[in-house]
Amino acid sequence: MAFDGIVTSAISEELKSLCGARIDKILEPNKNTIIIGLYLNGKNYALNVCIDARNYRINLTTHSSPNPQVAPNFCMVLRKHLYGMHLKNIITSNLERIIILEFEGLDEIEDIFNKKIIVELMGKHSNIILLDENNIIIDSIRHISTDSESFRNILPHFKYIAPSTSKSNFLNITNFNDFKAKLVLGNPNKLDTSTLPSNISNIFNGISKSFIENIIKYLNITTINEDTLKSIYLYIKDILQRIDSHTLEFKLVNSSNNINKDFYLAPTNTQVMPFALNFFIDDFYEQKETNEQFKNYRNSMLKLILDVLKKYNKRLENMDKKLEECKNMDMFKLYGELITANLYKIKNINMDSIDLENYYDNNKIVTIPLDKKYNPSVNAKRYFKKYNKLKNTLEIVSNQKYETLKDLDYLESVIFELENSYSVSDISNIFEEIMENEIFKEKTKKYQNNKNYKIKKSKLTKNKTVSFNPIKYTVNGYTVLVGRNNKENDYLTLKYSNKNDIWFHVKDIQGSHVILRLENKNIPNNDILLNCAKIAAIHSKAKNSSNVLVDYCQVKFVKKPNGAKPGMVIYTNNKTLNVINLL
Repeated sequence: MAFDGIVTSAISEELKSLCGARIDKILEPNKNTIIIGLYLNGKNYALNVCIDARNYRINLTTHSSPNPQVAPNFCMVLRKHLYGMHLKNIITSNLERIIILEFEGLDEIEDIFNKKIIVELMGKHSNIILLDENNIIIDSIRHISTDSESFRNILPHFKYIAPSTSKSNFLNITNFNDFKAKLVLGNPNKLDTSTLPSNISNIFNGISKSFIENIIKYLNITTINEDTLKSIYLYIKDILQRIDSHTLEFKLVNSSNNINKDFYLAPTNTQVMPFALNFFIDDFYEQKETNEQFKNYRNSMLKLILDVLKKYNKRLENMDKKLEECKNMDMFKLYGELITANLYKIKNINMDSIDLENYYDNNKIVTIPLDKKYNPSVNAKRYFKKYNKLKNTLEIVSNQKYETLKDLDYLESVIFELENSYSVSDISNIFEEIMENEIFKEKTKKYQNNKNYKIKKSKLTKNKTVSFNPIKYTVNGYTVLVGRNNKENDYLTLKYSNKNDIWFHVKDIQGSHVILRLENKNIPNNDILLNCAKIAAIHSKAKNSSNVLVDYCQVKFVKKPNGAKPGMVIYTNNKTLNVINLL
């Protein structure tokens, strides 16, 4: 369910037990988040206020966030006005997604003064506003004026005006008939399970569409009639009455694709632990934001790599065209030789073409086109010049094509890494790798020129296992290690492994390096080798195939050529295993 008015009330009710806490820290990790550190009864708490358009919320958090070295202006204002003050009260009303945090403190002459923070959780219009004791705005994280088609000014020195709504207040509904009358009046059409959630959300303030959808699922309602509508009404009433008694809990529900999770409020027979709802929200949104960040980061990286891949494919296409032209170079050489050999009997006049005997092919007659602007001897020189040019082109472009094919193979390996990444850390390692590569120099130049951007290079050593974190398997007591990316593949194979360990890699396909650690153990039998080969196949582009060839050899036979891209190696003395039934 969304962070609606009901969730806001339930979360705020838990937070009221923090009244009396002293503010000892204020942070602004990003433009949408304020963290307020509270100290009460020997314990520290972190109150997270987030006004992101999709993930807006207020809750206690246990997750740390990186903070800018220089605090933003609004953060400095909050520190100036709120440091050392005590949380006096937390107020919500009418199921509005507006939370009022009241603070109390003493000035220099020990007179009591008050300040307020208004947290408005309204999607893209969310805001955090600091008020003085006369409800005059001191500052806000977002400035809004009537010039931007807003009905109010959220600017310093203006009187704070609360947002208004035309929706009905569910708290004023005293019985089912009133509830039903509101629905019928607002929606004369027939109600069903697909339209009811939107209807209730549009009529009543603070009740989200997803909350009603989850109620319908929870109560197993298939049709809307007098009885089922009444059960929905009683469920909402029960939830609202339980907020003060702390007998509510959040439950997770999977969506149709079993990936994006949702949650809903449900009654429980016992009182929940202190701040249970807060910490549930904290973990839920932390995971949600991590997933969103990972998805966005991966998509951005993929676009960057595909742009480079498109450029190199276009380059390869142009090279193939040039090589196609070079196929005629021997013909131009022949033309030049035949003209030169027959100059003694060719009239020295300009002509369009000439017929000569080809002494390389049983003196068959060959018609040689000529440029009428030049005499035959000059045409012969032009053909030799064209031949030499194409000969040089063939040599240069063939070398360029070889290098381009290696670059394309490397790009495919990076895409493979990206497709098999599972965390922001994995993608960061890939980004670090491509930042160091000449192929991506043009695309990553803007990052290198950014003074605030610093690449944290991993120092991979045997003693620093924190930055070296390969995937680990155990096969019949043997340890098997799998590299997560190209740089880790290089380190795993060329530095970390012993020369007698066994190296595995799928044949002629992008995949991870796999190392079977012997560690003074006996030579593994064929079953162990086959299991390791299966691991190599699973961690490759051929993981969905039913028949995969996997090469293996001792690590000492694996070498890295000078100038080779990360992850690229050559090997000898290898054997091949055929992995079948991988699916």
